[in-house]
Amino acid sequence: MRKTSSFTTHSFRGLAALLSLSIIASPAVHAGATARLKDLVDVQGVRSNELFGYGLVVGLNGSGDTEQTGFTQQALAGMLGRFGTRLSSKDIRVRNVAAVMVTARLQTFARPGTRIDVSVASLGDARSLAGGVLLITPLTGPDGQVYAVAQGPVQVGGYEAGSAGSSSRKNQPNSGRVPDGAAVEREVSVDLAAGPIILELRHPDATTASRIATVVSGKLGDGTARALDPAAVEIKPKTPLDAVTLLAQIETLEVESDEHAKVVVSERTGTVVAGEHVRLRPAMVAHGGLTVNIASQPLVSQPNPFTTGRTVRAEVAQVTATEAPGRPIGVPATTTVDELVRALGSLGATPRDLIAILQALQAAGALDAEIEVL
Repeated sequence: MRKTSSFTTHSFRGLAALLSLSIIASPAVHAGATARLKDLVDVQGVRSNELFGYGLVVGLNGSGDTEQTGFTQQALAGMLGRFGTRLSSKDIRVRNVAAVMVTARLQTFARPGTRIDVSVASLGDARSLAGGVLLITPLTGPDGQVYAVAQGPVQVGGYEAGSAGSSSRKNQPNSGRVPDGAAVEREVSVDLAAGPIILELRHPDATTASRIATVVSGKLGDGTARALDPAAVEIKPKTPLDAVTLLAQIETLEVESDEHAKVVVSERTGTVVAGEHVRLRPAMVAHGGLTVNIASQPLVSQPNPFTTGRTVRAEVAQVTATEAPGRPIGVPATTTVDELVRALGSLGATPRDLIAILQALQAAGALDAEIEVL
């Protein structure tokens, strides 16, 4: 029997793979594109708040925590004790219960009685939470106060089944969600009238902050807004307005945003994403390809009849290496995404080759962009 394995690095696949997989950028996006103000900023103090709690999921079909998970038995014994049933945790042997952590995200201004989604994740060795029901679980914030109470059936986006040593599993059955599973009990509010409204940029940039201040001042009056720094814009209206009315007037304003030149690469998937501000300087690039093939041939040596000895198995490996010729190519200067695609496409490299080329271009000072590796 002949086994063959192949290890390939930097092999050429053609321009079609480059254009379809390596560069993800929209030629239609160009300088001057605008976005709504509400999509660029957040109001200072108006944010989500993380909640968490410890609970029990019951009603599982034998897929819950085993007796080795001692904290599940202790929690179950404590819960039953509150209902008048006194049991020792050592006497509990059930597989229909699982200890879970429950998390939720509470938005500012959520009123008591508002329903929010919760996420549930197993803490012990439960195989699946499918079909379970989360018992009433208080959700607390970092300050220790209870802000919501969760309860309801758990929805799991997967399953696990097995018998006689064989099993089948899809997705992750050890975690799930309870849609609208928590009721808000305590309000988290911010007094926007206590001081000036501060707009926080989601992607800090001095140019964008200055443009936001200019657009808002054009709407509310000169001097109404000013950029405090690249991440914040302060608004002080000359005419008294309540915060909701003020935000409603400015959040739909169109602002031309700016951003840093960045190339995001993922070596795991061979994907390269380039922004519209990425520029190339004239450079020379020569990139080859190396293919290594390893073929393994098993050999068996047996002793002669009626002699002492034993059968010996060995393998003979044959290694061949082929290097694809690479020719130097002059890469011209580029100013648009279309030109960038054409310039890099002239190299005829695969996406994974392109990652190495871009990193080398940046090291040589020929790429005016930041490279972020995922």
